[in-house]
Amino acid sequence: MDQWLSTDTWFGDIIALGNDLLWTYILIGFLLLLGFYLTFRTKFVQFRMLPEMVRELISGTDRTAFKERKGTSPFQAFAISTAARVGTGNLAGVALAISVGGPGAIFWMWIVALIGAATGFIESTLAQIYKVKDKDGFRGGPAYYMEKGLGKRWMGLIFAVLIVLCFGLIFNGVQTHTISDAFVGAYDVNPALVGAIIAAMMAVIIFGGIRRIAVVAEVIVPIFAITYIVVALIIMVINITEVPAVFALIFNNAFGIQEMVGGGIGAAIMNGVQRGLFSNEAGMGSAPNVAATVYVNHPVKQGLIQSLSVLIDTLIICSATAFIILLTDVYTVGDMEGIQLTQSALSAHMGEWATIFITVAIFFFAFSSLLGNYYYGQANVEFISENPIYLTIFRVAFLIMIMVGATSDLDIIWEMADLFMGSMAVVNLIAVALLSKIAFSALKDYQDQVRNGIDPVFYRDSIKGLKNIESWKSRDNKDN
Repeated sequence: MDQWLSTDTWFGDIIALGNDLLWTYILIGFLLLLGFYLTFRTKFVQFRMLPEMVRELISGTDRTAFKERKGTSPFQAFAISTAARVGTGNLAGVALAISVGGPGAIFWMWIVALIGAATGFIESTLAQIYKVKDKDGFRGGPAYYMEKGLGKRWMGLIFAVLIVLCFGLIFNGVQTHTISDAFVGAYDVNPALVGAIIAAMMAVIIFGGIRRIAVVAEVIVPIFAITYIVVALIIMVINITEVPAVFALIFNNAFGIQEMVGGGIGAAIMNGVQRGLFSNEAGMGSAPNVAATVYVNHPVKQGLIQSLSVLIDTLIICSATAFIILLTDVYTVGDMEGIQLTQSALSAHMGEWATIFITVAIFFFAFSSLLGNYYYGQANVEFISENPIYLTIFRVAFLIMIMVGATSDLDIIWEMADLFMGSMAVVNLIAVALLSKIAFSALKDYQDQVRNGIDPVFYRDSIKGLKNIESWKSRDNKDN
């Protein structure tokens, strides 16, 4: 198995070729151009409505407003989607981007986040509009708005299969392999034991449904994200005189002005966009699956919160990792990459105890990512078929892949993740482009009500010609 999953085999060559074609000739341009288009059409929603994003997120922490209703709260959905984003992409992925693409890759990660936040807003707003009711409250996502908004169930099925394979299998390998790597490096433990413990913990949670996932995520994510950011800020304060030089290093390398490590503008852009998309997931079509589970009285409210999640993920948490690494010289010596590079950099700043800290942090970050990954898979298995046997099969396969990821030396796993992630994004971005006018109309409806001093409320007839809406009442019959 390990020999087959290697970059030195015909299989590895095919994956590498697919990635080269997909990312170089299709996805990077599509992702950035659509992001710019959505940014201009929404009049820079991700910047001008930042105060509203923060207010909606804070109000979404009030449990009393949601305890009588089905569905997750806005903050719980924020926590689940951030859980999926704030995983190995933030610690190992950033380190990998720097080691392969040079410091300039971080600049392109920032660009992807700033532009992608508009895409994240549109896709999550669409997911809210086209969500459907289920026993836990609501579910939805790209597969659902492809079927109901575009009338193309076949397109939804393609996306659903891709996301189940990507998040339910491939990404699990990324997350658990990174956890295993961190623990083996710090404690020299058996990776099979690490995998068994993670699988057992996940089994207890995932068989409890979306509500249990939401409760766990809203505890784990804030605690460890804030702790990690505080550590990074302490490091930056200690090295405050070097911070301007790090900014200069990033900007110079981003445009090929200064060749470093893997350097050059091509490597910087490619790795920055790839790792940026893996980290913040804007446009990939993953976060809308959890955005659809929320009870809100207007779809735009959750769109704003998910846009904020994109910005927090990359501009704050990924940047924290980047500065921890770039404020040392460990990335320029040896052949470390991924989580080992982050561990080594943090140890250089804080001493050997930092290895333990980053090991614990990567465990909880990656574990929280597994929670989000699982739910994305579940929502799309239920789109493919509501027969409970398929969900059970998926749960078992999900747990098996945790063990495989922890115990296998998957040389090619990042490339496989990139290929599946890119394929998902292409399908989703096509749907987002075709349906964006509906999200624009929803945003206008929201803003018109705000200007009139009204707490925005959405109805199925708020947008003229809107069809196939299941979870929103009409104006004339508000009880329906």
